[in-house]
Amino acid sequence: MTKSTKDRFRPVKSILVSQPKPSDTKSPYFQLAEKYNLKIDFRPFIQVEPVGIRDFRKQKIDILKHTAVIFTSRNAIDHFFKICQELKIEMPADMKYFCISEQTAHYLQKYIVIRKRKLFVGVRTAADLFDYFKKHKGEKYLFPCSDIRKNDIPDFLEKNNIEFTEAIIYHTVAADLSDLKDIKYDILAFYSPSGIKSLIQNFPDFEQGFTRIAAFGPTTSKSVRDQDLILDIEAPMPNAPSMTGALELYIKKVNNV
Repeated sequence: MTKSTKDRFRPVKSILVSQPKPSDTKSPYFQLAEKYNLKIDFRPFIQVEPVGIRDFRKQKIDILKHTAVIFTSRNAIDHFFKICQELKIEMPADMKYFCISEQTAHYLQKYIVIRKRKLFVGVRTAADLFDYFKKHKGEKYLFPCSDIRKNDIPDFLEKNNIEFTEAIIYHTVAADLSDLKDIKYDILAFYSPSGIKSLIQNFPDFEQGFTRIAAFGPTTSKSVRDQDLILDIEAPMPNAPSMTGALELYIKKVNNV
């Protein structure tokens, strides 16, 4: 093992997570920080900007001609109902909702009274909804999303000849990270390709040096490698299904605990 390779395994004291700080005081990140005496900061690398009502109208989408709505995030829910409010649209009681997770479904209650027979909930990923889509092929789906989104849901619906309309209701853009220019962390943790894109946009001359990079999901990992960066920590893995789990395994190894 060369000296430079050894240095990549130097102890971890600080982590920057490219997401908002968790509101749950029992977040695994806080437990990780306390357990290993780490400094863990949170900073969103991306931000969302709503599509204005004028630009939404240009998409020529009639919301009420659809019988089901697919939600994959809280952002999608917030921006969708904001547009409905501006258009003075009230969602019909028989509208069906397909949510990617329990958390997303729970958040939906902020805007509507949920009727169980009209709600279909996945566990964590888009693939969890595919069986529901097959069982409800006759629906006319509306998919509110960002201009940057994964292809899994549209690809599945197209492949199975299921009618759907994609509605761009917000844009995902790089956040201003200029205040981080002279701050160094042992690990940068990313959850999306957009986060990697933001890093490069903010710091086009970014040199990784001995900074370790953690990535969640295959598309994020690919984005790291596409930028010729070293991917040190990858999640999910069979022995670490979460980002915090993967980070803990790595910390145990390099911190000798």
